[in-house]
Amino acid sequence: MLRINELKLPLHHTSDDLRSAIIKQLSISGEDIVDFTIFKRSYDARKKNSILLIYQLDVTLKKAAEQRVLAVFEKQNFVRPSPDTSYNFVAKANDDFPNPQQQRPVIIGFGPSGMLAALVLAQMGLKPIVLERGQDVRQRTKDTWGLWRERKLNTESNVQFGEGGAGTFSDGKLYSQVKDKRHLGRKVLNEFVIAGAPEEILFISKPHIGTFKLVKMVENMRAEITRLGGEVRFNQRVEVVHRETSVDSLERGQNLDVGQGQITGVTLKNGEKILSRHVILAIGHSARDSFQMLLDQGVYIEAKPFSIGFRIEHPQSVIDAARFGKEAGNPVLGAADYKLVHHCKDGRSVYSFCMCPGGTVVAATSEEGAVVTNGMSQYSRNERNANAAIVVGIEPEKDYPEHVLAGIDLQRKLEKLAYKLGGKDYSAPAQLVGDFLRNKPSEELASVKPSYQPGIQLGDLSKALPAFAIRAIREAIPAFNKKIKGFSMDDALLTGVETRTSSPICIKRDKSYQNINTLGLFPAGEGAGYAGGILSAAIDGIKVAEAVAVDILKVE
Repeated sequence: MLRINELKLPLHHTSDDLRSAIIKQLSISGEDIVDFTIFKRSYDARKKNSILLIYQLDVTLKKAAEQRVLAVFEKQNFVRPSPDTSYNFVAKANDDFPNPQQQRPVIIGFGPSGMLAALVLAQMGLKPIVLERGQDVRQRTKDTWGLWRERKLNTESNVQFGEGGAGTFSDGKLYSQVKDKRHLGRKVLNEFVIAGAPEEILFISKPHIGTFKLVKMVENMRAEITRLGGEVRFNQRVEVVHRETSVDSLERGQNLDVGQGQITGVTLKNGEKILSRHVILAIGHSARDSFQMLLDQGVYIEAKPFSIGFRIEHPQSVIDAARFGKEAGNPVLGAADYKLVHHCKDGRSVYSFCMCPGGTVVAATSEEGAVVTNGMSQYSRNERNANAAIVVGIEPEKDYPEHVLAGIDLQRKLEKLAYKLGGKDYSAPAQLVGDFLRNKPSEELASVKPSYQPGIQLGDLSKALPAFAIRAIREAIPAFNKKIKGFSMDDALLTGVETRTSSPICIKRDKSYQNINTLGLFPAGEGAGYAGGILSAAIDGIKVAEAVAVDILKVE
């Protein structure tokens, strides 16, 4: 089988056109083709009047034709033998696992990272125990709607905490920029399809699922983990990780201010203690109490950069027209997205983040007396507005140098301020873009209707973020308008605040995927600082699961 790269056709081509293009590019006859499938399809919309579809194709030819083609394209990247994208397990447990000499691995957190770690460990026969502080996805959905519709927050079951992780209430994007030589992303997507995701996620360039489809998919993955001998427990918050001094860990030669240690187990909120020398930490970027607990127990943690800003809403039709011109609304292209960045005069960077075509702005706090925004889309992406975070990058050394968890202090300060500016009832502060740029408080809405629930309070967002962030965003929005016509339209709406872009800390790990001063503790995913989004977190979960399996089963 051959892989053809970068085969370009006009947007309005037919299936016969695609077959003819293969024949022409490879200089073969139609009779030489046995079969072909689309591996990846993307588009090039830089010229709005001449949008192209770009294909990667796997083509099966008759043997003699394949040999001729490979000889012709030997020194070119356009055609190559199709790579093997199948997944190979690094180890497999015996049927008697766990035996008296072995303990079951524990996974804390059941978002994308914890879920894929649990699935792969279960597929290897290692029967993981998953501890999730939140509720199962069905109950969690009800609890989340409780905040959105009734202004009632459940601090243990919400957008941030519960089965599926924060990505469950998002756009469900399934792409990343992770270097993936082992095709682990393909493993993730295949598992999602098995669990009920649309098969198109295997080949479209920017696949997404959306919340409603994610819910059923998450349940099916949990059922498979359980079928394979794993155990998933909800409402099980870990209060303590037990860590003791270890000769083995001292031999690692780390020279840190905190002592070396070995994980021996965890204690839950209900007092139950679970023994394990292999604990995967997949707690997500909002488990602030867990970060403090880990620090108190001597686990090595560093502060890392994150970003703060607002959500911006435009009519989806404005974004479609700016990106696709006369092809706006074409079902192959779908609702248009964008990715923007601006480097400010003072050295700050402003960029779009988590862009949600045809979506809504959602309440995403996990703490009482705080307002946090995020974006979400359903699979159809057919809501009237497009939204995205417009955020400013900040650095620990410059912006919060006081201590390791100072970034959390900054997040909390801004979230509590947003709660106050919104009226102290979980409404979010908001302002029209035109008023924001002119430094004028907003008093009434214009053509763009807010999607945020439970509601907004118009006013002056210049009070909601540090002055440097306000200056940077005011500089960036007109610059973005040069790339997306209509971006700085007066009627567009800003809603605050966006503070949970990524984890403000990194739970450092070494080449064995273990924390650099704590053997047996395997930090994973977004909360540990090693991922950004559903797919990259899931890939990281697989890598960590493999490291755990190798260590438990003593594979060379």
